[in-house]
Amino acid sequence: MYNTKLPILLLAAVALLLAACAPKIYGTVQLVDPEMKPLEGESPEGTVINMINTTANVENASTSAVVDEKGKFESEKESIVPGTYKVEAARIGFETETHTVEIKGSSGKKLEFNLKKIEEGKRKSIQGASSDADKIINPGEVNIMPPGM
Repeated sequence: MYNTKLPILLLAAVALLLAACAPKIYGTVQLVDPEMKPLEGESPEGTVINMINTTANVENASTSAVVDEKGKFESEKESIVPGTYKVEAARIGFETETHTVEIKGSSGKKLEFNLKKIEEGKRKSIQGASSDADKIINPGEVNIMPPGM
């Protein structure tokens, strides 16, 4: 006697396994002082992680995640496709850190970011740019000042 439910159950099990093996980018973020010591009393929660696929079509080119209260992040399910990714952790008041990772097949990559606090006196102020090089800045290094200050 042939059980017609067996192929359906087998197909469902394979689909669950494939979904569990979907590629992802995940990891942790820690806020540190200029000497790379963990900052007490400051949470990395809310830090933005941008994941830009430099080898994909435009519609699959980027995704982002937000760091939780434990300092962890993970790409959304099915938002990562195989390719080369520029993964950037950015937070105002901290140096932006970037990693480049290769995602192949259903592999995942774990990243660890240590965002270094920028001392107040070392932040840049935007008052006007005299060259293209002056226009390229780290978002964490900026103090935006209204005109005439």
